[in-house]
Amino acid sequence: QLNAFLKVFDQEALAKADEIDQKIKAGTAGKLAGMVIGIKDLLCYKDHPSAAGSRILEGFESQFNATAVQRVIDADAIIIGSQNCDEFGMGSTNENSAYGACLNAVGENRVAGGSSGGSAVAVQADMCLASLGTDTGGSVRMPAGFCGLVGLKPTYTRVSRWGLIAYASSFDCIGPITKSVEDAAILLE
Repeated sequence: QLNAFLKVFDQEALAKADEIDQKIKAGTAGKLAGMVIGIKDLLCYKDHPSAAGSRILEGFESQFNATAVQRVIDADAIIIGSQNCDEFGMGSTNENSAYGACLNAVGENRVAGGSSGGSAVAVQADMCLASLGTDTGGSVRMPAGFCGLVGLKPTYTRVSRWGLIAYASSFDCIGPITKSVEDAAILLE
């Protein structure tokens, strides 16, 4: 009922977990092995929907992975699904998604913050360990703060924006939302 995820890739995630279990046994697992993460609906994930919280892009499937998405895949993280956001990242409460508002897990009378509200609520409610959100003017930091989490907007160009459906290209940054500073540092790296 929180409406944090727009799509959940459950079968794919289970298959990836089996693959990573084998890598762990073989000693070849990446740094993020088994970390279950979600990605904001503004990030391209090959052969998966990316609608930017908008009906305008409904039915669109990415033809490539965003660089940040590819890097977490390469490090053996498990992407569990795409997360709700204000339409095209324009909003600060996550009440402006074409797919309905995302509700704060603390109580339905509180907003999740936005535009990465789905990304924050998913971590807050233990639906995933971490999320990749995007921040233009506070869209990682505000929902993290509203949900009692750690949200980081990296220095511009620290994380590639390739594959991010942009709101304001000269300001947009992809950043981690986690429960601890340590997890944020690991994911950022």
